Amino acid sequence: MGYVFIILAAVIFSTMEIVGKLAVGLNPLQLNFLRFLIGGLILFPPTIKAMRNKKMKFKKDDLYYFLGTGFLCVVLSMSLFQLAITFTKASTVAIIFSTNPVFTVMFAYLFLKEDLNRGTIISIILSLVGIVCILNPFGTVSDVKGIVLSILAAVTFSLYSVVGKLRSEKYGSITLNCVSFLVGDIIMLVIILLSNLPVVSSIINPKGGLSFMSHIPIIYGISAANIIPVIFLGIVVTGLGYMFYFMAMDETSATTASIVFFIKPALAPIFALIALSEKIPMNTVIGICFILIGSYFSFTAKGGTRVEEVES
Repeated sequence: MGYVFIILAAVIFSTMEIVGKLAVGLNPLQLNFLRFLIGGLILFPPTIKAMRNKKMKFKKDDLYYFLGTGFLCVVLSMSLFQLAITFTKASTVAIIFSTNPVFTVMFAYLFLKEDLNRGTIISIILSLVGIVCILNPFGTVSDVKGIVLSILAAVTFSLYSVVGKLRSEKYGSITLNCVSFLVGDIIMLVIILLSNLPVVSSIINPKGGLSFMSHIPIIYGISAANIIPVIFLGIVVTGLGYMFYFMAMDETSATTASIVFFIKPALAPIFALIALSEKIPMNTVIGICFILIGSYFSFTAKGGTRVEEVES
């Protein structure tokens, strides 16, 4: 049954960027807020059940911790992710973001003093070569901004994974993610309210390129054309997608469940081609091959570190 959950999670997560692209007419930060509000609420009932089973009560120190994880995941990483989708192809964002387990291994080595082995080093090198191929440094690239944002989203999400590892056993994966989502969304709400203050909008508007941070709406802009993508992102991707991923970890292991993010780079471009008619250039195909091979080395590496992912 664990592999069924892996397949379900992989398919759902592979639609994330495509559906985000279909939610037209919404501010990317607004969409990020709505997505994690809905997803956090979907995960709330199993979180309450898990907390009761563990007889868990949060203290002040826990609040500070969740402020950090919420900021890293929702406010920083997923905002960068949502912005990346507006500047480049959904398939490109999906491929680059799927390299986040590689960065997680690097951060685990630096901050958690976990060992690196030959397989993970090869995986890192191949994945980075794949990213360089997608960046196409010797050709004309018009979506550099989106690619850079995708890389930053993957890197910051990896930091979230490593920080989450520090207390994943204490809280459990579902509780860790659910509370991080909701606390991060509270921070997002504060940012949204501040963006509507005249003094803030007057500072941001002249910058031009940061206009998306001025007058961020909460509900305004939702229409018949984008309500289904918003609901799908919240309930299916963020809610059910995470739930299936956690269930896959429970039925198998964190290492086996990470197959989800090795399948995604292959599936997402196909979905983008079907749903958005996004063509896949040759440099991107080559990059995908390098990333998939690198993922294989990462998965088959033995004796190396495995950080329990709290993914996307």
